[in-house]
Amino acid sequence: MTIYDIAKLAGVSASTVSRVANNKPGIKEETRKQIQALLDQYDYRPNETARGLVNQSSRMIGILITDIRYAHHVDIAYYIEKEMEKQGYCSLIVNTGLSDEKKVQAIKMLSQRRVDGVILVGSTFQCDAVKDALASCFPKEPVVITNGYVNLPNVKGVLVDEKDGLEACVELMVRKGHKKLAFVLPNQTPSNLSKQKGFVAGMESLGWKREELWIYTAPTTLEDGKRVTEQILEEHPDIEGIIFGEDLSAVSGIRVLLDRKIAVPDQVAVIGVDNSRYCDICYPKLTSLNNKMVEMSFEAARILLDDLEGRKNPEKIMLFSNIVEREST
Repeated sequence: MTIYDIAKLAGVSASTVSRVANNKPGIKEETRKQIQALLDQYDYRPNETARGLVNQSSRMIGILITDIRYAHHVDIAYYIEKEMEKQGYCSLIVNTGLSDEKKVQAIKMLSQRRVDGVILVGSTFQCDAVKDALASCFPKEPVVITNGYVNLPNVKGVLVDEKDGLEACVELMVRKGHKKLAFVLPNQTPSNLSKQKGFVAGMESLGWKREELWIYTAPTTLEDGKRVTEQILEEHPDIEGIIFGEDLSAVSGIRVLLDRKIAVPDQVAVIGVDNSRYCDICYPKLTSLNNKMVEMSFEAARILLDDLEGRKNPEKIMLFSNIVEREST
């Protein structure tokens, strides 16, 4: 059923039907009711593609994430999608992978789809390749990056102060009597390197030298969390606490400690980062740095909507993390 079919049944022009379908003024109430009844009867929906060609708007936004298996980033995309849906926008969620080439390909694809704006989930998009692709493909359209930023006039960043948060994690460990600490860096993203800086600053305040610190790198998987925890225990049997850059590895680390009959937290305390759903389903429950995933998601959606509707926001907005203490410290 097209707009022309409805118009023929109602005995009016197609433009009159269009005005009713789009809730425009200037139509007699009796005519409006007659047309609306037909629209409801035949479940008529405006053609969004055609409407977009007229309004120069697709009512679609792109959300890029690097790995849809990573629950934290998927949750961020979920909250953003739900917020945008409330405002009548459809979200195209794309899994890019970690390589710069794939990220650039995804940005080009969104440009071809003529999305109205883009949200990039995670600081891994804070790189020169992405910056160049955005400048080329989206020179004017609004772009928001969660926990990251690139210096372009149409880009906004929602950041979280994870450096100070990691310093606070070190302080918590020390207050609980755990001074010999290791840090596990998930990968070399700006966000994770900021966490590492916080760990280093916290340990240096205790008198440790940078070259003496126990810093390890392991991808965010259960298998790698197990492997790196076993390595730490082998190389530093006197370890008193481990701070993992993300929760999933921390959960795996706790399993290794318990399997070795090492009491958590009495002998070795454990802290993660993300305050994810994993924290409450592992045993003992995981203490974690809350990097404001929900708040960051809503802020990213709000800023994009503001930009789409002509409202201004600062280039960067900073959220402040806090520790959620549970049973592992």
